[in-house]
Amino acid sequence: MYISVPATSANLGPGFDTLGVALSLRNSVRIKRSKFFSISIRGEGADNVRLKGNNLFVSIFNEHYRRLTGRQDKFRFTFYNHIPLSRGLGSSSAVIVSAIAAAYTAAGIGISREGLLNRALVYEPHPDNITPAVMGGFNVATIDGGRIYSIKKEMPKGLKAVVVIPDRPISTAHSRKRLPKRYTTQDVVYNLSRSSLLTAAIFSERWEMLRVASKDRMHQDIRMEGMPELFQLQKMALQHGALISTLSGSGSTFFNMVYERDAFHLEHLLQNRFPNFRVLTLDFDNRGLIIEE
Repeated sequence: MYISVPATSANLGPGFDTLGVALSLRNSVRIKRSKFFSISIRGEGADNVRLKGNNLFVSIFNEHYRRLTGRQDKFRFTFYNHIPLSRGLGSSSAVIVSAIAAAYTAAGIGISREGLLNRALVYEPHPDNITPAVMGGFNVATIDGGRIYSIKKEMPKGLKAVVVIPDRPISTAHSRKRLPKRYTTQDVVYNLSRSSLLTAAIFSERWEMLRVASKDRMHQDIRMEGMPELFQLQKMALQHGALISTLSGSGSTFFNMVYERDAFHLEHLLQNRFPNFRVLTLDFDNRGLIIEE
């Protein structure tokens, strides 16, 4: 069995815990029945001993597999990780989604993408990363009555994502604690209007609207204060072709959407200016979760 899940970039500025898009950077896992339990990790996290001793994927997989079958069978897990850990590109969501999907597949029980999303909510209460991980493309998602409601827009060709991955993380838990407990009506309306405009702009492919639509007053600047060079990175990206330049999730990665013709130039500029950071040009992913038995 082979399971593959894409990286994601969430929030996209004003769409706090609501908007997300899938990127063509994937984690995958091969699972085979075995006489002995074993884990092998290649790529990101290969040298992290804790990932083998306390593996979130295996824990979630076993929990669901036992519930579905009543058995405790042994498997060999081989992980191929390309999504950077703790950098705001949805590595945790990829683990959660793929583990649940793998358990159902191993048990021989079907589950819809919508059903999978709602199972994933138990481990990730914010739908902005798990939804594009499952569905692919750009997604608007909300939760009502313990269920995710979402709409997907496939991303067209001709656009690229230039992501800048710093050499250190920003703690999601710490940065979320720093956010205000209350917001003014003015700031809430500011974000509401821009999140709505951003969604409409992407669905109608009005890319020239994204620079205005992606502005935020609720979380982004507070999180970026933990890594001040990100302000300069954002300014530089917007000056050199970025249609949108936002913190990816809670960071530290920065997400830039550009026309394909501008991608190489922006990647080159940002890599030269931030030599200690990793700069990647990626396609958008419209497939989401892939399962091959």
